[in-house]
Amino acid sequence: MSEHTSEPQPEAPQPSRVPEPPQVPAYAQQGWQQPQSPNPWQSGDRKAGTVARLRPAGPAAIRGATLWSAVATALLSALLLGDGLGPNLLIVAVPAALAAFFAARAAGRRLRPWTAVWGVGGLALLAVPALRDAGWPTFLAVVSAVALGSLALHGGRSWLGVFLGSVGLFSSVAEGLKWGGRGARARMAGSRDRWGVAFRSTAVAVVLLIVFGALFASADAAFADVLGSLIPDVSLGDSPWRLFLFVVGLVGALAAAHTAAAPVRWDRITVRAGTARGRLEWALPLIVLNLLFAVFLAIQLTVLLGGYDKVMAETDLSYSAYARQGFWQLLWATLLTLLVIALALRWAPRGAPRDRTLVRSVLGVLCLLTLVVVASALRRMDLYVDAYGLTRLRISVAAVELWLGVVLVLIMAAGVFGARLLPRAVAASAAVGVLAFGLVSPDGLIAEQNVQRFRNDHAIDVDYLRGLSADAVPALDTLPEPLRSCALGEIQKTLRASEAPWYASSWGEARARDILESRSASARYTDCAGLGRGENGSDRGDDGDDPYDPYDPY
Repeated sequence: MSEHTSEPQPEAPQPSRVPEPPQVPAYAQQGWQQPQSPNPWQSGDRKAGTVARLRPAGPAAIRGATLWSAVATALLSALLLGDGLGPNLLIVAVPAALAAFFAARAAGRRLRPWTAVWGVGGLALLAVPALRDAGWPTFLAVVSAVALGSLALHGGRSWLGVFLGSVGLFSSVAEGLKWGGRGARARMAGSRDRWGVAFRSTAVAVVLLIVFGALFASADAAFADVLGSLIPDVSLGDSPWRLFLFVVGLVGALAAAHTAAAPVRWDRITVRAGTARGRLEWALPLIVLNLLFAVFLAIQLTVLLGGYDKVMAETDLSYSAYARQGFWQLLWATLLTLLVIALALRWAPRGAPRDRTLVRSVLGVLCLLTLVVVASALRRMDLYVDAYGLTRLRISVAAVELWLGVVLVLIMAAGVFGARLLPRAVAASAAVGVLAFGLVSPDGLIAEQNVQRFRNDHAIDVDYLRGLSADAVPALDTLPEPLRSCALGEIQKTLRASEAPWYASSWGEARARDILESRSASARYTDCAGLGRGENGSDRGDDGDDPYDPYDPY
């Protein structure tokens, strides 16, 4: 009985059969962050971080003003750029600049002084094709204008930032096109009725202009002439070319606007500084180089300042042959010296104040001696030009050598006042050099110098001068006949074959047309063979036993 009346004892707890949850790894207990691994596939994350650091988040939806400015750029490109280059480049650049301005203002960017400098400089460079007919300074000016425009949109302070900023516009081509496409689709989806009204109104206006413009043109010849000079001549035959220019203008304007709204910060790319060397290891090679420069320049100054007799006595060469012999070597010496200075600054000792004084002293002397090398090279070119005349290649390399001298002066100034502005100062000096080179009219200078040499009883190479552009016409017009007609015949033929409208013609071309219309060139080319040549039949600088002239582009 006791067993049945006693209270039941609690049973021992049985182990639970519910499966335990899986163990959570340690890295999962801290925000599910994967542990760092040497797996090379994870390098993409680091690259993505670098891209995000350089380029900010994409801009907001494109504004109407920006979109319409891009469309205007595309239309003007298709209508004006197909006939040649002239003031039309400036006309097309205005709406493109407005597209970038509207996009930057919508993104909250402010106009900074250097941005204004680069922007105004780019527009100023586009004045070169409006003033000069020669194609080679025009090409340099257009390329430099695009580089300055890109730099204005990106900004840049460091060497790498200035360089990449000048070409960084092309990195926004695809993004700008996508950005503009999204904005256009959004606007068309929300306002189809308004787009329909705008399209119908534009179509009616165009029809009215064509009908009544044709009637008025047929009624008055003067009105027809004015209308024909103002309206671009668009035919079906060049439609593919016009379409290509439309696309180029649209893509370029959208790329500029996208860059203005979300520029790539190239300055954030850091370049690791070189390991500082000891004073002896760093300074000894440069001191030896300075001594070599000093000895070379002492001999150069003795010979060049001694005159023609000194050159003949020391070298057994003519003045012009001596000048031609070393100009290219001195140009390369200047370029290599700039490279040596850049490498020396990378590994220069930079600890104590005595180290900085040593760097400034050694590199300052090297820059000063290199400036004398630049002066010697320019003096050699001057002698050569006096002997054989000026050509396109001679004036080009002389201009480059002169700009390298300006760079050396800027480096010396940076050693005294600091190098913070040096990259931008060098870029600005290059842009100013290209602008000045175009504005002084190199073809005009070549013609003037050769005509002046002819007046001083030197031979003149008419075959070379007849290949210059219309910028040379004012100087060649002062030659006596038949030299004048022989020099101007080819230029006159080119101008007569060209029917470029006003917006694709330069001021130099218009001035040449006026001169040739008042007094036409009449000599035949068969009568010009060998005219104006020297005793050896040429005045391009060829020695009798050495037909190779490194300065002649032909």
